[in-house]
Amino acid sequence: MTRNSLTSSALLLLAVTGLGACSTVGSLVEEPQLTPISNPDTIIGAIPPTAPVPKTYSEPQAANSLWRVGARSFFKDQRASMVGDILTVDIDIADTATLSNTTSTSRTGAQDAEITGLFGLEAPIERALPGADSLGTGIGTSSSSTSQGVGSVNRTETIQLEVAAVITDVLPNGNFVIAGRQEVKVNAEVRELVVSGIIRPEDISAGNTIQHTQMAEARISYGGRGDISTIQRPRYGQRVANKILPF
Repeated sequence: MTRNSLTSSALLLLAVTGLGACSTVGSLVEEPQLTPISNPDTIIGAIPPTAPVPKTYSEPQAANSLWRVGARSFFKDQRASMVGDILTVDIDIADTATLSNTTSTSRTGAQDAEITGLFGLEAPIERALPGADSLGTGIGTSSSSTSQGVGSVNRTETIQLEVAAVITDVLPNGNFVIAGRQEVKVNAEVRELVVSGIIRPEDISAGNTIQHTQMAEARISYGGRGDISTIQRPRYGQRVANKILPF
């Protein structure tokens, strides 16, 4: 490669680097702009969403009757009742727990043992051991142990959220299995709320809502992922060291 070609390549690289730097600096200084209007289908991504679909069934008809078979009221019931229907779950958690434990133990022990006979060898041993009066003193031991423990737990949690859930299954006894997920992204942080459980149709209110306390096998998860969560979480090396180090 000649010197001219090397010079041209270097100038081109500097020009591209300068444009990239200007673009980066410009994005930091300029105000954020709105994105152009586009096809709404692209907002949720390329993969279309899927949801549970209720089974098809033929509703029996009664001649000369305005009453719909299986209805819980004269008018149409707007509450969720089939697979795929949506209802709102109200989450209002206000838990407070206070525990205080104190443990104290003390133990003292003493033991004395004498040697009264040693196969007739007491006299030679006493003569061989200078300063020993006799072997009668034998062995004497004593022990003392004291243990004291104090523990306390003071926990307060308050969560107030609402999330829309979908009926995913209808159990043989008529209860509903529901599940819902909600994601909110603010800047570089995503807050995620996941809820699932089993409910009774009778507990669904007229506004098509249900309380989290009326859910059996309730699973509620609220957390986040992003820059803030990453900084608040210890590094991998520190977590591994906390698991394996014995001290």
